[in-house]
Amino acid sequence: MAIYDYRTEELTNFTDLKVQKLYQEALSKVRGYLGKKYPLIINGERIFTDRLVKSLNPANHKEVIGEISQAGLKEAELAMESALQAFEYWKKVDPKVRADVLFKAANIMKRRKHELSALMTLEAGKPWAEADADTAEAIDFLEYYGRQMLKLDRIDDVVLSRRDLERNEYRYIPLGVGAVIAPWNFPLAILTGMTSAAIVSGNTVLLKPASTTQVIAFKLLEILEEAGMPKGVVNFIPGRGSETGDFIVKHPKTRFISFTGSKQVGQDIYENAAKVQKGQIWLKRVIAEMGGKDAILVDEGIDCEMAADAIVKSAFGFSGQKCSACSRAIIHEKVYDKIVEIIKTKTEEIKVGNPEYYQNNMGPVNDILAFNKINEYIEIGKKEGKLLTGGTSSNEVGYFINPTVFIDLDPNSRIMQEEIFGPVLGVTKVKSFKEGLDVVNNTEYGLTGAVISNNRLHLEMAREDFHVGNLYFNRKCTGAIVGYQPFGGFNMSGTDSKAGGPDYLILHMQGKTISEAL
Repeated sequence: MAIYDYRTEELTNFTDLKVQKLYQEALSKVRGYLGKKYPLIINGERIFTDRLVKSLNPANHKEVIGEISQAGLKEAELAMESALQAFEYWKKVDPKVRADVLFKAANIMKRRKHELSALMTLEAGKPWAEADADTAEAIDFLEYYGRQMLKLDRIDDVVLSRRDLERNEYRYIPLGVGAVIAPWNFPLAILTGMTSAAIVSGNTVLLKPASTTQVIAFKLLEILEEAGMPKGVVNFIPGRGSETGDFIVKHPKTRFISFTGSKQVGQDIYENAAKVQKGQIWLKRVIAEMGGKDAILVDEGIDCEMAADAIVKSAFGFSGQKCSACSRAIIHEKVYDKIVEIIKTKTEEIKVGNPEYYQNNMGPVNDILAFNKINEYIEIGKKEGKLLTGGTSSNEVGYFINPTVFIDLDPNSRIMQEEIFGPVLGVTKVKSFKEGLDVVNNTEYGLTGAVISNNRLHLEMAREDFHVGNLYFNRKCTGAIVGYQPFGGFNMSGTDSKAGGPDYLILHMQGKTISEAL
């Protein structure tokens, strides 16, 4: 398969009534296996344990999506032994064969696209379009990383040889066993990206999915197995972060940790991984993406309708539960009042409700913990700024919080500084573009951001001084595309690993130079 023929998976057109019917059928299919019990998968074997966790529908928390066996230390050690054994042969498998597993998995996902998306609608509370984009991105990761591995397998000319003296080679070899600790907000896309990057590079994996989205994670394992992935290459071990997660991060045989999640957990992982354990003969590598406090900076003299639309879509897509979500709007004083007015109108047009129904374009938040945390921030916001709209919620049936906007905030307020990870937008006014850039950069994060401006000098100023890993001009700050906008941030947003980019796989390998005298 040629390197150059990578194409992103096309998003589904849900305005087509025939497509809507197909999605409704997919929802019915998923409902047909709700409540099922799911095992661990270790060395290809299904293992049920006494400890089960119920995955609940966040839009209807009385509905059980599935019950998933949880790994304890015994199962985690068994999974490590399995991964170590599998690594000994998987690392020597031709990269073309490893890539082919990814390509076949992508084709299986394409055939099951609506089913996988419908499962995320029920298990993660994703509206149709958000779930469809999640599945499409998972397919993109498989297609892109497969091709990147083929490209990296042909790097004979990257080092020089000396004529009549020596022949030099430079090759990449896999690291070993990796702990993949995945998030719940992109339960298929990010999970697939992290896992597929590790295995196509020749590593084996201990996979610990997020506690609230373990059924969709199990489905990925089934797809990889169907695509030809050998036993033991990925071992599915959901469990408590304080037990299973801690164990695999600290294990002396763990070679690298790939993590996406909160800043606090990421810091803990980084600290624990840095300590050399007894019997450990390497320094562990950490690939971490830890969140953001992302801003859209709006200049004067712009299209206020377009700017407000970009802000609202970035802030409230998937209930603001994206590390790339716009949680800060920083607006020039000359257009502030007009844009705030349009933001209010557009926010109040959002239809909040059960995402099973197509007309609802914003669903619930993840669980009761998220619900409580976000509501605590809303109370803080009422003290720090002026409530423009929203601020109400209900967890009677599901975990629903109405999109909330606070205006006239101090740039140093908690609402403007701390990651809320929910449908809460903070808005502040600045007197100049330069002041706006200063506000943009005054948090500990540096993931995504956007600038809305028609001033070329201001755009160039932002190009240099807006300190984030993903910067967008005159568009929203969410929706990075695999292969087009490599994704990862600075500062406390993580290690800037740039998922979906040309150097991401290299983070899962190490370079080896071989020189032979002639």
